Amino acid sequence: MSLIKCENLSKSYGSKLALDSVTLELKPGAPIALVGPNGAGKTTLFSLLCGYLLPSHGTVTIMGEKPGSRKLLGRVSSLPQDASLDPNLNLITQFTLFGTLQGLTQSQAKTEGLRVLSLVGLSDVVEQKPTALSHGMSKRASIAQALIGSPQLVLLDEPTAGLDPVNAKVIRELVKSLSSHITFVISSHNLDELEKLCDQVLYLDQGKLGQSVSMQENLLDEYLTISMQECDNQALISRVEALAGINSVTLKQENEFLIHYAVSEIKDIEVQIFTLFASYGWRYKAILKGRTLEDKLFS
Repeated sequence: MSLIKCENLSKSYGSKLALDSVTLELKPGAPIALVGPNGAGKTTLFSLLCGYLLPSHGTVTIMGEKPGSRKLLGRVSSLPQDASLDPNLNLITQFTLFGTLQGLTQSQAKTEGLRVLSLVGLSDVVEQKPTALSHGMSKRASIAQALIGSPQLVLLDEPTAGLDPVNAKVIRELVKSLSSHITFVISSHNLDELEKLCDQVLYLDQGKLGQSVSMQENLLDEYLTISMQECDNQALISRVEALAGINSVTLKQENEFLIHYAVSEIKDIEVQIFTLFASYGWRYKAILKGRTLEDKLFS
């Protein structure tokens, strides 16, 4: 059964068409990214998936059920970007309440609240109110709320927005650790982060689904993306292009090069590239098998 299925899904606000005939089918598994510019329709799509809005046209189902169905209670959860907890109640009181709203007993709900707060590293602050938490801790608490009841699908809207690198890494590692039994759909503008987390990437623009990219396909691409610390750009391009089996070398942005090669003609491209760099004293920062997500979406 499909996890999410949309057929010609559209949503209008008066004369404005926010979502335009989106058709897609997603299976359970690795985290899925939803990207696109501001106003692309990402929040509208999330709202339709949660059952907060009804479609103007088309259909959407989650695990075979209409969004908002009682059969999905506890199986689907979401974290809006600007979600906030009640400042007047401590964490465990709020989380116990959330658990009871999902049908748990008071005792079960408290145990579940302690469990999810422990998952995000907040076991020692369960008696504190949200106002006493740092921004990073507040974001982790909000994500913990979305994990109550071990849902099968979790929708996260900009889960690391505004976080420092340490807290952003904590969130990424949490998502990775739970992805074996929870499918996350993550809306974000941070392409580097999504590249580390997600397999499938959906691109939405002006309400239309532009393309779907699989990061696993990178393993089949005959490309290398190399970021350099220092080098002579034109010299690097000419020297690498002179290697047998190289189709082209393109400067994508400052000190970042995309190398297209014929895999049938060159088996040890990394060795040849590193040997060449060493002979000229060129230092690289990173090497990626395939193309970056940015290049796949926008080239």
